[in-house]
Amino acid sequence: MTISTFTPGAIAARCATSATHVAIEVVAETGSTNADLLARLDTLDGPLLRIAENQTAGRGRAGRSWLSTPGAALMFSLAWRFKGPLHRMSGLPMAVGVALAETIASLGVPVRIKWPNDLLRDGKKLAGILVETQAARKDGDGAVWAVIGVGINLLMPDELEEQIGRAVAAAPWLAKMDRSELMAALLSRLAAVLAEFDDTGFAPFAERWNLLHAWQGRDVVILDHGQVLQQGRAAGVDAIGRLMLDTEHGRVEVLSGDVSLRLSSTIPSSIGLS
Repeated sequence: MTISTFTPGAIAARCATSATHVAIEVVAETGSTNADLLARLDTLDGPLLRIAENQTAGRGRAGRSWLSTPGAALMFSLAWRFKGPLHRMSGLPMAVGVALAETIASLGVPVRIKWPNDLLRDGKKLAGILVETQAARKDGDGAVWAVIGVGINLLMPDELEEQIGRAVAAAPWLAKMDRSELMAALLSRLAAVLAEFDDTGFAPFAERWNLLHAWQGRDVVILDHGQVLQQGRAAGVDAIGRLMLDTEHGRVEVLSGDVSLRLSSTIPSSIGLS
């Protein structure tokens, strides 16, 4: 399959007004677009989208690697400045998940969200999101920069799936699209959601997230480095993005972080699940 590439001008020309103020750059290869932007935050005057045709050191949540091959995935990071304060940003990864899931669904690929923000297709991971935040040092006004990294599997060559070591999803339908049109659609929705989040926080997005919740009503386990922290029935997220679990002791709320969420049915008894 011939992979159509993109250019900043072609993406910008297809963007909605919500994203016209975003600077765009495309590179053939880099280690990590998130790391690139984090290193440049003190020099930025506005939002910047950085797209890589290939990443050699892509990163996911909790220090995990994001593996890819050239042309098989859409990989980008977006630096965005928020009013802050930092503690108000806890629901941002979930809002980003809503933006991406709604856009991908509008393009003909229905997806669901696994808390906090993995996108699933047919129960397998299609896309990952890594959000890293840093206080804005230049102005000293309490503002916060967020660098939002996204990787979406468009194609999944057998050798890459073998390297990843588990079944993952792909979206060949999206791979057939013009890449600039696809990127513009994602950026336009994402920019609109980020502007709204900056004004309102996560609360207005909670209902939209819950409608996309992959494991609503399913028995799940929260793990921290292989140890069970909580188990119960997933009941969606609250107004600040915490996962609500109905347990035998009542409802509890779980903050995202470096914990992992799994379906109870996939957890081996050797880790102490009763």
